[in-house]
Formats: sequence, structure tokens, C-alpha cells
Amino acid sequence: MAQQKDIIVKDLHELYELMELPDIGDSSGFTINYLQDIFKQLPFRSVSFRPNFFSFLFIQEAFGNYTIDDLQFPIQPGTVYFTNPGNFRIFEWHSITEACLITFNESYLKEYVHSDVYREFSFLLTETVEPRVLSDEQFEVLEQLYRQIHREHLGGSPYKNQLIGTLMVVLLLKIKEYFFQDYNPIVEGTRSSRIVKEFKLNLENHIRELLSGKVQQQMRVQDFADRQLLHPTYLSQVIKSKTGKSISTWIADKLVTEARVLLQDQDLSVKEIANRLGFLEAPHFSNYFKKHTSLSPADYRKQLLQ
Repeated sequence: MAQQKDIIVKDLHELYELMELPDIGDSSGFTINYLQDIFKQLPFRSVSFRPNFFSFLFIQEAFGNYTIDDLQFPIQPGTVYFTNPGNFRIFEWHSITEACLITFNESYLKEYVHSDVYREFSFLLTETVEPRVLSDEQFEVLEQLYRQIHREHLGGSPYKNQLIGTLMVVLLLKIKEYFFQDYNPIVEGTRSSRIVKEFKLNLENHIRELLSGKVQQQMRVQDFADRQLLHPTYLSQVIKSKTGKSISTWIADKLVTEARVLLQDQDLSVKEIANRLGFLEAPHFSNYFKKHTSLSPADYRKQLLQ
């Protein structure tokens, strides 16, 4: 396995392929699998990488280490780990009896969980969350939920994604209850971490204002820097160094995610969607969407119907 440095991976399928692990056979934006079925040869140390997805790791019984940015945490039974897109990480497995990993991207959240998911679950934007060792009773509640999600994921229901989305709402609410009742975001991490979190919040609020019609023009890097009273070059450097992605890439990912959701509504014309997202002309939006997805909005809609 080639040891590359600081790789950005779009999903778990891509990460496992990079590390020559068994193919999980899913690139849909959501995965759930038991790690004892994946990691047969232990100990195992991953490449250093930055995921472009969220993950929850439920450790029933396993041991190892997990590195998030410059922090290292032990992997131990009864622990739940949460990480969001952009964090640098490495994981090491020493032994695995049972551990379940759920990953999902923002598009999946917006489509199947809630279109305004960050309003209810703002902790998803938190830059660094320390793992939490739960009581036996708390872990059992989560275990029942992820086992049900796993069953639905393997099942053939025509409503599979909707069922999983509903169960994910319950899971996120329980995570919120167990992790964040006493969480104080003001003391979170370093100054750089707080800058990144504030940028993510500002970006999310800006997209919400675009969609609601409160603003009609997309914010620039300078505008985001002004919100935090920072020089745009400094803000850009912090975002790039902490997340591995530039501000323009963060903005593009956000706009494309929202465009995908809006394009599912067949009653909305491409021109209307372009206006909602702050594009002055529909052709500009179409070119932008195709640049980031390799599909025109019309072709994307055809793909949805198929």
C-alpha cells in the first residue's frame, strides 16, 4: 500500500480502494458496515487522509488509536466517535471484535434526512468533537438503531433511503442528547478551529438566505473574511490548511449540493434554480453545475428519472 500524504477522499469506497481493502460496493453517499468484516489482517494503520464525508464510529469492542488533526484518542469499548468533512485523520486498529461505521455526505443528509439539517443538528458543523464513552444503557440504544439501519440498508424496500433517513434522524437526536447537552462550542479547539467553524456557519447561513430570497448575490471570499474581521488571505490560508479544501471549493460543494436537491423538483425550471442560488444567468449556472458534476442540469434530471 503506497503511503501518500494528506489525501482528500470523496467517500469510503474511494478510501478503501486506495488502501487495498475489500470493496464495500457502495458509492451512493451513505455506507454502513461492520469493521470486523473489513479488517482481517491486524494490526492495521491507515494512510493519512481528509474525508469529504461525515462519519460515526460505534465501538462495541475494539482497540486502537484515532488521530484527528493534532489530537490522538484511544479506541476503546463503549465509545462513539464523530468526525466531519475536512479533518485530517489516521486510524490504527489493534483488535476488532465488533465495531460499526456509518458514513454519509451532505447531499444524502439534505435529500433523505432534512433539507435544513444544520438548523436542528448544528453539531454536524463542529470542527473537533472528542469521542464519548457512553453508559451501557446509552450504547445499547444506539446499537439497536445502527443495527436496524444496517438491516434496512441490506434490504430491498423501495423506500430504503427514506427509512434509513428517518432512522438517521432518531440516531442524530440521540447523539445530540448524549453528546451535546453540556457542550460549549466557545471553548472548542484552537483559534483556527473556531475560524473554520465560524466560516462553515456563515456559509450555511448564506446558502439559507439565498434559498429564501433574502439575498440574491453570492458571497465572495472577502465577504466571508469581513464577517470574522479577518484578512481574506489569512482566512483562505486557515481554511485550506485545516480542511484541505479552498474556500471556493467549499462554496462550490455547497451550491452543487443544493442544486441537486432543487433539481429533484420537476416543477422548478433550471432558470428558477439558477436565480435561487445567486446565478445571474441560467447558462452560467448550467456550466458551473456541469463543471463540478460532469452533467448538465438537464442530464442530471434525466438520470434521476431513470
